[in-house]
Amino acid sequence: MTETETTPSVDSKIVDLSQIQPDDQRQSSGQGVKTNIARWYAIQVASSCEKKVKATLEQRAITLGVSDRIIEIEIPQTPAVKLKKDGTRQTTEEKVFPGYVLVRMVLDEDTMMAVRSTPNVINFVGAEDRRATGKSRGHIKPRPLSRQEVNRIFKRAAEKKTVVKLDVEEGDQIVVTSGPFKDFQGEVIEVSGERNKLKALLSIFGRETPVELEFSQITKQN
Repeated sequence: MTETETTPSVDSKIVDLSQIQPDDQRQSSGQGVKTNIARWYAIQVASSCEKKVKATLEQRAITLGVSDRIIEIEIPQTPAVKLKKDGTRQTTEEKVFPGYVLVRMVLDEDTMMAVRSTPNVINFVGAEDRRATGKSRGHIKPRPLSRQEVNRIFKRAAEKKTVVKLDVEEGDQIVVTSGPFKDFQGEVIEVSGERNKLKALLSIFGRETPVELEFSQITKQN
């Protein structure tokens, strides 16, 4: 699968989401881990379970009485267009970081338990707190995301850069569907996802000629 990004259309919602506002100050009731600041944390989750984890954790935060400390749960996404084999386009959403959910929370024992015990949650992203003795692995100590990391993640989602996905790779046979080489057939020799283009060898006047094409100009042969 190849991905690329087209010219962004900047959303007016771009803000510094990592800035700690006065209402981010909370008193922690947990024991052991104490902080009164709401920070963003990355949570690793099971594949394709991001939305399920978000919905479940939102409900659990209310049930466990920590919704004042688990403040926001986000799955940063950007628009995507999937080019199907028949040449049609399907509009969808592409996760900025598949397999991860971002949570803005006050870190204490109660909120950590609420997150870690949520079905399909693997763990926080952080540093391993190694045990002093033995070979067993220690617990993961949650690491808050830096202001730069938060800004970069949310800015990418807010800019609405459209990701174009094309199920094509080198060696595939394609048919040109538009442009001066329409109806020509050829073989893909290079894919440039960053530029939304590929190169294919087309038979022009009996000679194999490399031609650069836009993803939108071709369809993949079965």
